[in-house]
Amino acid sequence: MTKFIKIIKWVLLLYIIYMIAGALLPFVHMKKAGEDFQQSFDPQSFYSESVGSDRARVVETSMDALESRITMIHQARERIVLSTFDIREGQSSLDIFSSLIEAANRDVKVQILVDGLYGFIHMSGNPVFYAAGTHPNIEIRYYNTPHLLKPWTFNGRLHDKYLMVDDKLLLLGGRNTFDYFLGEYNLKSLSYDRDVLIYNTASGNEEMYENSVISQADEYFEDLWDSKYCKTVFHKPSSFMNKKITKALLQLEEHYTALASSNPQLTASDRDYEQETTAINKATLIYNPTHIYSKEPWVWYQIQYLMEHASERTYIHTPYAVLSKDMYDGLAAVVAKVPDTTMLLNSTSVGDNFMASSDYTLNRPKILNTGVKLYEYFGDRSSHGKSILIDHRLALVGSYNLDMRSTYLDTETMLVIDGEEFNSQLENCIDDLASDSLLVSPDGTYENNPAVCVIPVSDSKKLIFAFTSLLFQLFRYLI
Repeated sequence: MTKFIKIIKWVLLLYIIYMIAGALLPFVHMKKAGEDFQQSFDPQSFYSESVGSDRARVVETSMDALESRITMIHQARERIVLSTFDIREGQSSLDIFSSLIEAANRDVKVQILVDGLYGFIHMSGNPVFYAAGTHPNIEIRYYNTPHLLKPWTFNGRLHDKYLMVDDKLLLLGGRNTFDYFLGEYNLKSLSYDRDVLIYNTASGNEEMYENSVISQADEYFEDLWDSKYCKTVFHKPSSFMNKKITKALLQLEEHYTALASSNPQLTASDRDYEQETTAINKATLIYNPTHIYSKEPWVWYQIQYLMEHASERTYIHTPYAVLSKDMYDGLAAVVAKVPDTTMLLNSTSVGDNFMASSDYTLNRPKILNTGVKLYEYFGDRSSHGKSILIDHRLALVGSYNLDMRSTYLDTETMLVIDGEEFNSQLENCIDDLASDSLLVSPDGTYENNPAVCVIPVSDSKKLIFAFTSLLFQLFRYLI
């Protein structure tokens, strides 16, 4: 018996070593953008000298974000695509899923793609998602569901966040699908974030469709949806779950009835998107490779190039910054060519990403050494928006954080928008956050601004960061 226990202990130990090594070692080496990609990259393709068929606007508030999603779903006539990193139970997800069920009842085809790790954690066993997944017009798939015997599958997550309706509407940004990001159901736990809404004025014109960024998003989604990494879920409920689905459908129907009754403007059959959007010259989708392994940094390569070739200024808004050596060098190269380069991110007292804040605590001096003008945000909530301004013409909005996970591990999508008016609109949104921020001096102190108070890091958090900031260096390439 003692010998058997020893064998079990050795087997468990070997399994733990295998899991740790399998999850960490395949991602240690950080790739560079390959020659094929570099040769295919055409920076002029982001620009147009005439107004295009797409129009755009910034979706800044959490209430606007939720209402825009509900309204878009009710505009659908043929197809809805929802791709997201994380869906969780809550009032906003009930709003959205009750609306999706209503659309599916109108014979609209609905495709929902969710990251496999977070889908498994937050959606499994919930009758609401089974009610959706068993509807004949709705299919839900997970991307890269982790396998306990393949530890490398725990990395390489789906980080895209967008909603696409027919060939008409695209909403893309940084928001996940639950109450922390959408609506105002829980004001004590709510994040600032940002999306961009694209409206294709040539909707219904097949010949013009390829001129819209929605066609690029459609192609990107279909390639990912049909890949070997995506598997259908919620379509085969157990007999036990089947008993709950009927009740869940009734809950969704009742929820939709109450939603439509109290917010008739959200469920109207049509909406004047031309009036609420602004003309742009062009919108272009950029993205990372979609396999689950260590990736070439396609998004970062394009962003760095565009920033380096700015004429006047670059302005980066990111929730946090966890940079590789190549990224430090790249940012320094941008500053050398464009001295007016600014970065705005969360202070560690406000930020909601514990691991990223731990890394920033240690590596903040390295960011300052690049020469970037660094501002830390001290607002009432954490900011989760990801945007970049390049001169007064290009603007980028999407899911990409300025960190190593977004650069080398995860799927990411960003829209590059050519349009001075949109650039100005986005700058106003970022400036609102900047008004609650402080400039960090080269020596790490804050420049005085009587209008902004430093929110101190608690003593307990300082103590924890002192330990974790060092510990996480062992695997910071996963942060």
